Amino acid sequence: MSNDVIEVLCPCCQANLRVDRETGVVLSHKMPEKPPAIEDLGVAAKALKGEAARREEMFQKSFAEQKTRQSVLDKKFDELLKQAKASPDSGPPKRDIDL
Repeated sequence: MSNDVIEVLCPCCQANLRVDRETGVVLSHKMPEKPPAIEDLGVAAKALKGEAARREEMFQKSFAEQKTRQSVLDKKFDELLKQAKASPDSGPPKRDIDL
């Protein structure tokens, strides 16, 4: 390394920059080696197949819940209707001003 050039490590991207002292111009830059996103394609494919099975399972569970949802709501409505018939209110609720 000569006295005319400064080597700087970029804090953002970790690139190695060679800068001319006199002019402040970047002479060259070298990006760091990035590890591959997927190490083994077979392992990644198996993980995706496992995710597909998990998504299908969650969909089937949600579908079954939606099929039984209406019957659950009907039962709740019937129960609340029975309670309302058992204790009928006489007219609208009383307000403070009515007393």
